[in-house]
Amino acid sequence: MSKNGNLLLNVGPRADGVIPDEAAGLLRDLGAWLNVNGEAIYGTRHWQTFGEGPTKVTTGHLTERENVGMTAEDIRFTTTKDALYAILLGWPGNTAKIKSVTPERLDSARIADISLLGGPGGLDWLMNEEGLTVQLPDSPIGEHAHSLKLSLKPN
Repeated sequence: MSKNGNLLLNVGPRADGVIPDEAAGLLRDLGAWLNVNGEAIYGTRHWQTFGEGPTKVTTGHLTERENVGMTAEDIRFTTTKDALYAILLGWPGNTAKIKSVTPERLDSARIADISLLGGPGGLDWLMNEEGLTVQLPDSPIGEHAHSLKLSLKPN
């Protein structure tokens, strides 16, 4: 999504019009995730960099099965006029290290608050030339990707 992408859902009903249970479960999971993290997706734009992390994604027609799972080091970014979202594609434990958010790219004075969508706000953080370090709760919110919201003060 953060590369100006679109999500294509290929869910076809059976001949009787019923969506299969497995597909319906996946759609419910996606909806539950969007209920918590939707503000990091809807109405956002790409940031200076689309993401960071070691996992390479295979692109091209019918290559999805060649991709491996994402790690806690894989992060994607979206932005609005008053927030930067860092979507953690894996749970990193008590500390998230985000290399792309540095004083050169984002003035730390602009950060008003950092929160975990669906979780607490007012998270402790430190930014230096090596990136942004955010102290996270002991356990993740939900099972999938986790969105950090960096609320920004106006320029």
